[in-house]
Amino acid sequence: SVDFESKTSYAVTVTASDVVGESVSDDFTISINDVNDTPTAVDLDASDIDENSQGGAVVGTLSATDQDSGDSHSYTLSGADADQFEIVGDQLKLASGASVDFETKTSYAVTVTASDAGSESVSNNFTISVNDVNDSPTAVDLDASDIDENSLGGAVVGTLSATDQDSGDSHSYTLSGTDADQFEIDGDQLKLASNASVDFESKTSYAVTVTASD
Repeated sequence: SVDFESKTSYAVTVTASDVVGESVSDDFTISINDVNDTPTAVDLDASDIDENSQGGAVVGTLSATDQDSGDSHSYTLSGADADQFEIVGDQLKLASGASVDFETKTSYAVTVTASDAGSESVSNNFTISVNDVNDSPTAVDLDASDIDENSLGGAVVGTLSATDQDSGDSHSYTLSGTDADQFEIDGDQLKLASNASVDFESKTSYAVTVTASD
């Protein structure tokens, strides 16, 4: 086999002999013509993206393996999840308007095809992994929000919980607001403060703010 990129010419000597044994020799150089080689692989230098990334976020940079060192390449996208991504130049990006959420889907499958200037092409399949990052809690819940008048300090109003996409996350709670001095938080319970008292005839409701931090 001959390969222009490995060796551009070969030297041979040919000897012609007649029937009586007389001969003559001459040297020849066989030149190899450089023709377009098909690219052999598509590479992606990174194949993961953080969840909650915005459209246009870069996944990684594409390149093609090609014997023709000076060849240029263009890239096209296909595959099961191609609609979630786009190629701009040599970069694979999250498509405009797309979003990725680890709790919904942990990986995406795409196929990238690299075509050279001579329209020869090669395709590779890639799995784009979604990195699980911390999600902010979205709500604080209190399972009861009333208390009997004349209750003693330490009486439980209700149990707190937080809504959070990260199912294994833990949360701490802090208290603020207009009437925060009348209450306290003990673990995940909202309680009447130790020195507080509530009297319906004096005040029928209290306003507090609870902050949940993961």
